[in-house]
Amino acid sequence: MTTTATVTNRRDASEIAGFVPSPEFYENLQQVLVDLIELHLQGKQAHWNVVGTNFRDLHLQLDELVDFARAGSDTIAERIRALEGVADGRSDTVAATTTLPEFPAFERNTTEVVDLITVRINAAVRTMRDVHDAVDAEDPSTADILHQLIDGLEKLAWLIRSENRKV
Repeated sequence: MTTTATVTNRRDASEIAGFVPSPEFYENLQQVLVDLIELHLQGKQAHWNVVGTNFRDLHLQLDELVDFARAGSDTIAERIRALEGVADGRSDTVAATTTLPEFPAFERNTTEVVDLITVRINAAVRTMRDVHDAVDAEDPSTADILHQLIDGLEKLAWLIRSENRKV
């Protein structure tokens, strides 16, 4: 995992309650950050270019996903900063380090977008689950943030993928 998250200042660990995270801790949060930023961007791409049956419903659901991913990325970036790390949300960093597959260009029909977005939500959740135990071992408070993000994204994935479900 490549990262640009670094510690800016460890001169006084007591400033942050005596907790000095490891470099791996910052790398894990950085990976979550870039995946959430990418999810936000891909959600917007889908939102702008979705067409077809149930367009409006999916269009609005994609906005909910975008808002959630954007707020989540802000929460993670601010957590990195609160613990004296540096969050890197630059577009070149996101493009180079995200685990999400690339989103296809051009218009996409609603059924295809449901599947494409669900795969990307699941990829972001997988990243959070992959780093969870290591984060939790160092800082249960930060792991709680991951719990909330996982819970919210899995709910959104369920709501979106239900658009294609046949009974």
